[in-house]
Amino acid sequence: MTGSTGTALLVMDVQLGITQRFAEGTDYLPRLAGTIDVARAHGIPVVYVVIGFREGHPDVSRSNKSFAVMAGSGRFIPGDPGAQVHPDVAPHDGDVIVTKRRVSAFAGSDLDLVLRSMEIRHLVLAGIATSGVVLSTLRQAADLDFGLTVISDGCLDLDDEVHRVLTQKVFPRQAQVVTGREWRDQLA
Repeated sequence: MTGSTGTALLVMDVQLGITQRFAEGTDYLPRLAGTIDVARAHGIPVVYVVIGFREGHPDVSRSNKSFAVMAGSGRFIPGDPGAQVHPDVAPHDGDVIVTKRRVSAFAGSDLDLVLRSMEIRHLVLAGIATSGVVLSTLRQAADLDFGLTVISDGCLDLDDEVHRVLTQKVFPRQAQVVTGREWRDQLA
């Protein structure tokens, strides 16, 4: 899939092992599915970013507080059902899947290479968690001079107040922050 629009939607960390902690009892997945459908309808490439490690977790440092607890757990390695993208928002043929090894979508992945190859200069961010992958990716993407949009209701965090502060006070310093509906209306 080419990036003829110069824009790509990043759907980040919406994997079964993550959604079970965050999205149960919410309308998050249907909202996100709607945003993905809008992107596809407008020819905007959808890039899925997933967290994944090698068998035995040799790529997880004991000093990494976020991931060290996973070492030896069998989580987010090949064959782990929890590593799969949630079926409600699953990739379609032609979508790109990028595996990252840290919090930011760029850390330990070939995302930058993929985006440059597709001639993408603007990123639309959605994912779980607002205070994790979305925040880290936004900061790194801004430093890499990407234009940025954050779909506020396409992000989810365990802490509603953290989500609110990030989407209303922090992210607007580096990105346009809109709801999925507002983004759809901008594309119309």
